[in-house]
Formats: sequence, C-alpha cells, structure tokens
Amino acid sequence: MNNLIWKIKTFNELSTQEFHEILKARINVFIVEQTCPYPELDGYDQEAVHLWAEIEGDVVAYCRLFDSGIKYKEASIGRVLTNQNYRKRTLGRTLLRFAINTVECRFRNSSIRISAQNYLLPFYREFGFVEVGETYLEDDIPHTEMKRD
Repeated sequence: MNNLIWKIKTFNELSTQEFHEILKARINVFIVEQTCPYPELDGYDQEAVHLWAEIEGDVVAYCRLFDSGIKYKEASIGRVLTNQNYRKRTLGRTLLRFAINTVECRFRNSSIRISAQNYLLPFYREFGFVEVGETYLEDDIPHTEMKRD
C-alpha cells in the first residue's frame, strides 16, 4: 500500500469525481456486499466531514464525521468501511484512529456516539466504545449504539 493517500474534506470541498468514488465504495459495501437494498443517500453527506484513503483514485477506506448536534447530541462517526480487497491489513484500525483524532481536534469534542453493526462491536470496543442501548434493526441489520467519552 505504498500509494495510499489520506484525504479529509467537507462536502463542499469534494470534487465530483471524489464524491462519485466515495459513493461507489459505500454502495459496494453497504448495498451490494451486505445485500441491503436500502437507499444509501440519507441527506447527511452535506453536513459531514469525509475522511478516506485512496489508491490511484479508488477509495479503499472511508468514514464520515459529524460535529455534535447533527446526528446525535454527541459528535459521531458513521459509514465506516474498508474495501473488501484491503481488509485484514489494519487499514480499518488506522481509519478509526484518524477519525477519532479528527473529531477530537476539529470539533474539540471527545464524546463520540456511533451506530455499530453488531458483528463489529468487539472492534469498536478496542477503541474505548461501550454499548449504550439495546440492539435494533437498521435496514434489517442488527445495530447497537455505542459511545466513547
């Protein structure tokens, strides 16, 4: 992964090509791979800070970040993904470390809430997130809210 480039931009800073590549990655993971036929566009992209890694223009890891008061009372991280071809290489851990650091520095906020797919609860616990609610279905996939202070 010598050609890995990290980028962080607000929605208005994204080029059309960058947003296209981000959406392609999100659709590949959250709709195609997870067989989840639900709309990917939810009206929050315009309010997000987008953090991603790319190799030769292809998005290989991505998440979006929100200041407090947008998705939750706390700041939040969402749409966390790693391209299927780049898993098991610690890229997801690097992405989440960057995301937490960015939220803390950019938003001056250390309290972060996420909606985690249940199979990833152990992964998020490694970063200090704890479950704060009951399991619920989001797009027919079990999720649990987690918080990190």
